[in-house]
Amino acid sequence: MVGRSKGSSSLLGAFLLLGFLMISCCVVEGRGSGTPSTNYGRGGFVKTSGTRFELHGRPFYMNGFNAYWLMYMAANPTDRPKVTSAFQEASTHGLTVARTWAFSDGGYRPLQIKPGCYNEDMFRGLDFVIAEARKYGIYLILSLGNNWSDFGGRNQYLQWAREAGQYLGSEDDFFKNPLVKGYFKDHIKAILTRVNSITGVVYKDDPTIFAWELMNEPRCQSDLSGKTLQEWISEMADHVKSIDSNHLLEIGLEGFYGESLPEKKQFNPGYEVGTDFIANNQIKGIDFATIHAYPDQWVPGSNEETQSAFAQKWLLSHIQDSGAILKKPLIFSEFGKSSRSSGYSVSLRDSYYNSIYNSIYASARAGGACAGALFWQLFTEGMDNMKDGYEVIFSETPSTAQLISQQSHKLSNLN
Repeated sequence: MVGRSKGSSSLLGAFLLLGFLMISCCVVEGRGSGTPSTNYGRGGFVKTSGTRFELHGRPFYMNGFNAYWLMYMAANPTDRPKVTSAFQEASTHGLTVARTWAFSDGGYRPLQIKPGCYNEDMFRGLDFVIAEARKYGIYLILSLGNNWSDFGGRNQYLQWAREAGQYLGSEDDFFKNPLVKGYFKDHIKAILTRVNSITGVVYKDDPTIFAWELMNEPRCQSDLSGKTLQEWISEMADHVKSIDSNHLLEIGLEGFYGESLPEKKQFNPGYEVGTDFIANNQIKGIDFATIHAYPDQWVPGSNEETQSAFAQKWLLSHIQDSGAILKKPLIFSEFGKSSRSSGYSVSLRDSYYNSIYNSIYASARAGGACAGALFWQLFTEGMDNMKDGYEVIFSETPSTAQLISQQSHKLSNLN
């Protein structure tokens, strides 16, 4: 998200305080250690049936959170208690799904040092995250790459390809260059075939993982027709499904409408980004749709009423389209309100959360397509140097914590 730090490079300096992490070895396919086992987990994988998620044949509605930082903290043993604390607090508040990064490409403290070469210490951090999530009854959405340059992102893949002799004129060549696409496919395979060093379970066989996400907020603004991204998504979805038939897959889209239904562009915040919510999510292999919303960023200079109205129209339009056109479930996988916004107060944030939660519950109760939301983002105490303005720390804002717990309870009753 341009202008909003979601684990941005401005926060990387904070990680310097976490201590130096030794690069202990390179792993070509994320093999790790331990004995593989497919008889593991909490009894089954979440599946889709029409416009709803199901677990053991029953509806599965969720209230959840984002925490991009889990692997980074877990890779440093002295900071692992923060990961455990986050899951403990989330579980106490009824949260059942967490979305986090399964990437860190090049640069400082990478997961992927260079194409096909992995930092085992960082991978063990991700192993710990998955093991702890299972312990506290929380499913994970693992994002495999980043549109933005934070933690490497697609720019790092392009740099690797340039170092290998490729001429690349645009960052959107990430979606078109065969070598770059090959690098990304190799990363997908490395993650999906990783054997967890703590549990001994191959990631692709672990029911703790709710779904894979191809990329956090992919955009291709050099081709507003959406065709470039459409082809890339189709190719990568086929690749994921060729390796892993157990897990659900989503794209990581923000929800911008495109050329397939031009009349829907009226719901966009005045611009397009080369994605097409309808066409992209109709691709075979994409199991459910996602949207994000940041009206304080997307509709700058507007008042609170205008921003709230935009968010409601954005959400309701996508709920309707997911049900009537896509016939797939929808997750509102990022939303939040920044304390750095003009006029911010906790009560305004609570009001915003409440309006989002009420719309989602109304959809779920009526059998609609929206199955839940993941707020951006959950922190635990002792992370002040990493705050981005959107963080929620339960102990600091009990009113927000109570709202989140209430939503969890209401949705769990529908299960």
